[in-house]
Amino acid sequence: MLSRMDYERISFMEGPMSAENPPVFDPGLVDRVKGIILRPKYEWPIIAAEQATVKSLFQRYAMILAAIGPFATVISKLVSDDDAVLSVILYGFVSYGLNLLAAYILGIVIDGVAHNFGSEKNILQSMKLAVYAMTPFWILGILNLIPGDAPAVISLLVGVYGAYLVYCGLGPLKQTPQDKQLVFTIVLVIVWGLLTAVVAGLILAVFMAFSVIGEGAMSFALD
Repeated sequence: MLSRMDYERISFMEGPMSAENPPVFDPGLVDRVKGIILRPKYEWPIIAAEQATVKSLFQRYAMILAAIGPFATVISKLVSDDDAVLSVILYGFVSYGLNLLAAYILGIVIDGVAHNFGSEKNILQSMKLAVYAMTPFWILGILNLIPGDAPAVISLLVGVYGAYLVYCGLGPLKQTPQDKQLVFTIVLVIVWGLLTAVVAGLILAVFMAFSVIGEGAMSFALD
């Protein structure tokens, strides 16, 4: 049973209290991040009961947290590399957009295959699962400030925890029978792995393309 405080928190994704003076960062954002990371089994039922829209999920949560990793990457590259500034900034924007797109696609996939696992088809609940399960991955994007391979290794460990979050959320959000939750989770992890690989490939291709264009422009200017 939800407590009074929980019912108050349910308003988190419903929209700002005042349309005239909406807060820049929702005061419930930090509580949501802490809840989903530190006590997911308690937080998922609260999320399931919230009145929200796909638009509000992305505008007031995903678009804020997903910016952490690309922003950190841009800062790191500008400080440590000799890449053209424009190429690095474009890389950040493309990375940001593709990661949001991947989360959206994952939500569609969750809803599309739900009936195969005895789960409820509900696009909003599917998007909640996809978006909130990405929380630790997006938060630890700040580690992209660190040069080298350490962030990639940590991201792998975070991915494992993300799979656990999905597993915990299938029951409350998708009404998945307990005997099918593990298999459903494995399928979604595979899908997410494929999406991540595609996104990484596209980001690298775009960055290389802009680097080549930048070098060509520089050579032309020097001639």
